[in-house]
Amino acid sequence: MASTSNLIAGLDRARLAEVARREAQRYEAARPRTRAALADGAGAFLDAVPMHWMKDWPMPFAMLVAEAKGARLTDIDGNTLDDFCLGDTGSMFGHSPAPVARAIRAQVGRGLTYMLPTEAALEAGRLLSARFGAFAWQIATTATDANRFALRVARAVTGKPKVLVFNGCYHGTVDDAMVECQGGVTAARPGLVGQVEDLTLVAACAEFNDLASVEAQLATGEIAAILTEPVMTNSCMVLPASGFHEGLRALATRYGALLIIDETHTISSGLGGYTRVHGLDPDIFVIGKCVAGGVPTAAWGLRPDVAEAYLRYNETRPAGHSGMGTTLSANPMQFAALVATLAEVMTPAAYATMEAGAARLAAGLSAAIAAAGLPWHVVRVGARVEFICAPGPLANGAEAARAHVPEVEAVLHTALLNRGTLIAPFHNMMLVSPATGRRQIDRLIAAFTDILDELTA
Repeated sequence: MASTSNLIAGLDRARLAEVARREAQRYEAARPRTRAALADGAGAFLDAVPMHWMKDWPMPFAMLVAEAKGARLTDIDGNTLDDFCLGDTGSMFGHSPAPVARAIRAQVGRGLTYMLPTEAALEAGRLLSARFGAFAWQIATTATDANRFALRVARAVTGKPKVLVFNGCYHGTVDDAMVECQGGVTAARPGLVGQVEDLTLVAACAEFNDLASVEAQLATGEIAAILTEPVMTNSCMVLPASGFHEGLRALATRYGALLIIDETHTISSGLGGYTRVHGLDPDIFVIGKCVAGGVPTAAWGLRPDVAEAYLRYNETRPAGHSGMGTTLSANPMQFAALVATLAEVMTPAAYATMEAGAARLAAGLSAAIAAAGLPWHVVRVGARVEFICAPGPLANGAEAARAHVPEVEAVLHTALLNRGTLIAPFHNMMLVSPATGRRQIDRLIAAFTDILDELTA
């Protein structure tokens, strides 16, 4: 029996290091063509990758993808994987759903961007309201953009300067959300690059599930909006406590702040996202990533009274740059893919399949953890499942940060990949798509069980 000092997340450190070396060697041996291609062609990119976070995967070197279809992905060495990452939600309904592929092919022949709307745009607006609620919509390219624009509207309507976000939150790369709680005080996150603005002038931070800390910030009179996910998702998942969202709504109303719900990840919750499934009441609603089947698209919508207030505000300002919108946003390709996704892909039947598969996966992972005797737990939000290498449930972002064990998680990710399963790189997240089969789920459970057996041997 290993001493407590030699344990990490219930595992023996020496055994973990041994398995890590073996799994890294196994990965490298299976990808000679990838290694050669990277050596030959990666030098044109800054730090050898086209997007910096492509180096954040725990594998020894990047995988080069040849193709992906449904819930399967193949690299250039011919290794085929069950894909539970699914572009980290961007392809949550599977890679290249047939209706979306057909819509893209049809739109290509009609042009890619006009700076003018189409009939499909009108249909997309109708479908967005049918799926998510009666909001006044705008289209963006990414959820980061959508959140950024929503915050401008909130400040315009309320006349207040700050946004309240939660410690450990995820809202894309919105500058205002890049703060954290340090000893109860709002501060910029230490990993920011080239940061010169004092973010505490425009943002305040509270702990998720702590309504008292929220009210303390709102009582300053400076908060224009509360920006939150229904469930914290960008580290170890944190579920809302009973009454938390109702409390947020009541506090926002009492103190004259707008409530913005960002469903970019929690769209996994079910048809209409967590907001519709659980009856939340936001002033502004944001959705992105998978909403157009993988074509870069996001939408943000204003509740009718907020939309009216914004339009009145707009009448008072001079014409000119609003700081919102990008030239290629709301292009016809987005609308073609958006309509196809909302009408034919994002369906009740699809979500029923995803829910059943995710429940099977969560149960299997939980059973494996229990059999291994590890102090871990599993969390599920609809089609989104995570194993967390610490006891749970977690209450807030501070606890979620402490539950993150990169040394253990990196070994698990690479070992799963070597056994034919790809999961998300930044945390232990897995998505079940409508294309994900029961055998794929059972293979993941079997691989996870096998790895835990090795680690606890």
